[in-house]
Amino acid sequence: MGSEITRERIAATERLIRPYIRRTPVIEVDAADFSLGGSSICFKLELMQRSGSFKVRGAFANLLMRKVPPVGVVAASGGNHGVAVAYAAGQLGVPARIFVPSICSPAKIARIREYGADLVVGGERYADALAASETVTAQSGALAVHAFDQVETLLGQGTLALELEDQVANLDTLLVAVGGGGLLGGIATWFEHKLRVVAVEPESSPTMYRALAAGRPVDVEVGGIAADSLGARRVGALPFQIARACIDRVVLVSDDAIRAAQRLLWDVIRVVAEPGAAAGFAALLSRRYQPERSERVGVVLCGGNTIAVDFDR
Repeated sequence: MGSEITRERIAATERLIRPYIRRTPVIEVDAADFSLGGSSICFKLELMQRSGSFKVRGAFANLLMRKVPPVGVVAASGGNHGVAVAYAAGQLGVPARIFVPSICSPAKIARIREYGADLVVGGERYADALAASETVTAQSGALAVHAFDQVETLLGQGTLALELEDQVANLDTLLVAVGGGGLLGGIATWFEHKLRVVAVEPESSPTMYRALAAGRPVDVEVGGIAADSLGARRVGALPFQIARACIDRVVLVSDDAIRAAQRLLWDVIRVVAEPGAAAGFAALLSRRYQPERSERVGVVLCGGNTIAVDFDR
């Protein structure tokens, strides 16, 4: 993992970005409320974060820790990272150009435009948006803000774990949804085996699962209902190194399980989570991860940039 991503640097990053981010709440719910075994489930409600997801932590870390040229920043995103960079850039008075694919949800596109960034929609997947952004970065000299494979991004995302550790004592397991791996890498670095970190991916976008099986990051086909947030074609090299050393396992969940998790989160605690954010809970609901009776389990609900849905309709 090297010396660039450490607990000490995460703590320093947290102090730097604290004026710009929210301390998001935690709610502890009896597992029986969801007809599940175990004692209780602690949900970290990061969907209440500024810009609607955890991504704003890494966005501010990049813009505050790196030298930003007058031309500003460029970012590629399935959605949430673009929203976060647009928000952070707007708060700091930095020009931003955001590239997203056509699968980006209307809610995320609207928020990027609302925050004043120059938005470019093109290509079918995140990889297409990334390629387009890299061309513009090379031509313009703008600062590229990578969604998950950048030291500052991981340091920023790791501040969520620092915050959670201060809020909840004695967690045994934390379920974390994975796209490119930035959130997982930051969280796993902070906890350093102090608890069991379980990565959760859609069956249709198994980037970390395939990378660990191959011993290196590899390209995979991506799709499914969470593709706009968990649809990286290849897991990041930095997150992969950390995951290989620090996580317990990867669990895969179906789109049906994600939909059921979204519905139950609304029915029981009136939280509207986007599909990618519901993936961690889907692992519990579908019994892909089964805790022991006394096990204290946490779930990161990492984003809520979606249009509110009437689940009863």
